[in-house]
Amino acid sequence: MLQIGIRLHDVNGKEPAELQTMEARAAKAKEEGFCCVHLALSKVVKGVTWDAAALTEGVSAHIRRVFGEQGLDVAVLGCYLNLANPDPEKLKEIQSKYFAHLRVAALAGCGMVGTETGAPNTAYKYDANTHSEEALQSFLRGLEPVVECAEHWGVTMSIEPVWKHIVYNTDRALEVLKSIQSPNLRIIFDPVNLLCAENAGDRERIIGDAMERLCDHIAMVHLKDFVPENGDLKSIAAGTGEMDYREILRFLKARKPYIQATLENTFNENAVSSREYLQRLYEEV
Repeated sequence: MLQIGIRLHDVNGKEPAELQTMEARAAKAKEEGFCCVHLALSKVVKGVTWDAAALTEGVSAHIRRVFGEQGLDVAVLGCYLNLANPDPEKLKEIQSKYFAHLRVAALAGCGMVGTETGAPNTAYKYDANTHSEEALQSFLRGLEPVVECAEHWGVTMSIEPVWKHIVYNTDRALEVLKSIQSPNLRIIFDPVNLLCAENAGDRERIIGDAMERLCDHIAMVHLKDFVPENGDLKSIAAGTGEMDYREILRFLKARKPYIQATLENTFNENAVSSREYLQRLYEEV
């Protein structure tokens, strides 16, 4: 019942340019046994700005046609831009891209628009203020009109807690959900993204707490692994690092039937083995 997908830009990433088109990547994802994709247009279709003007009804129709032909769902339409950008003009431009992605998602039948939660600077880099209350309030101001637009289009807007971003843990995620209080605002659950070098040893408690308290709000899942590297955590394909996914898969099996879960940090040589590894574990738990 677990619907495993893949980030489309991880498919054919090392292949010649003619195999890196949306169409060729979608066909390869289907061939590899995936049932859905995470689509980030700017990472899949090069040479296009993907600003609001580019995100037309024609793009929506093309997305619907390409993935429909392969029998693939677009689980997430990614728009990973900084909604806490302190430059008012830049923030306005960023929000317009979110509005346009939400329109495309509605017309193309995508599961949701997904995003991470930014940093309080124009560089979108973790700094000493990223976990501050001021940063959180800045993100909320940037996110609120985006969620209002999601409500207008009847589309899910999902945020992904990441330790190096403003919404970095379960408490922060719940603060955002409580502040905005919209049924269209949901959570993308990426267990590894809740971890850092300092807390990775406590990962069972951290991930377990997130599953319990965010359960009602989790709309989809990202699956990857990690290894320590140079004082940080390096993300790698699921099944190739230190993660034990049994409790997570047990939770998904019991509480989230048919949820879509996309692999991250794979490449052609290990995508299928990563999927098969998770499917075997899912059947065992």
